[in-house]
Amino acid sequence: MTVRLFVWRVRPAAVPAAFWSMAVDRRRVRRTATFAKLLGTGRGSEFGVGAADLTRWAALIVTKDDMPPPPPMRGAVQRCTLTLEPIASRGTWSGRTPFEVDPRQTKGAGPIAVLTRARLKAAQATAFWRAVDPVARSLAGADGLLCAFGVGEAPVGFQGTVSVWRSAADIVRFAYRRPEHAAVVERTARQGWYAEELFARFRVLDIDGDRQVLGWRDSP
Repeated sequence: MTVRLFVWRVRPAAVPAAFWSMAVDRRRVRRTATFAKLLGTGRGSEFGVGAADLTRWAALIVTKDDMPPPPPMRGAVQRCTLTLEPIASRGTWSGRTPFEVDPRQTKGAGPIAVLTRARLKAAQATAFWRAVDPVARSLAGADGLLCAFGVGEAPVGFQGTVSVWRSAADIVRFAYRRPEHAAVVERTARQGWYAEELFARFRVLDIDGDRQVLGWRDSP
């Protein structure tokens, strides 16, 4: 299995073409992949209608081939590709389990990417947005965070985040020792915000291109 995350930025004048590409190229990309999603992104780790970054787009493509073809990136002026190896995955995305984890792999060292994705229950949306705002603010300053941004198939009901961390230990510190995040995790289990959710971790095998597209920051 090969998992690649493509992220690219377009000039403001090319935003209409990017919207068009998301609509017309979706089926073409899926024909060459076992799983594929074309995604909008948010500013930083934000997501939602008001946080959309219309000049940055992404595609998550899973194939059985070593070199899956990249998605059309119409009008791209910057681009970056992450090659990822799944090391943990739970939940579903559009009713599917897109990532196969090889139990024989070793933990290894190096950067770890985290993908979260959820489909909100309509009745829980307002409570969810209020609860996650402190988490989004605290994520920006988390130790060991190399980059983070929101992703989504739709501006409100389908949301997620992509983040890359210096190590697995940094993820654990944020997830369980930051009170804002721990509180949301507890409320998620208690209140049942999601109709569907997915959480996956990946070893980052390669980063090719301009990391500034990802919002990359220097690791301390």
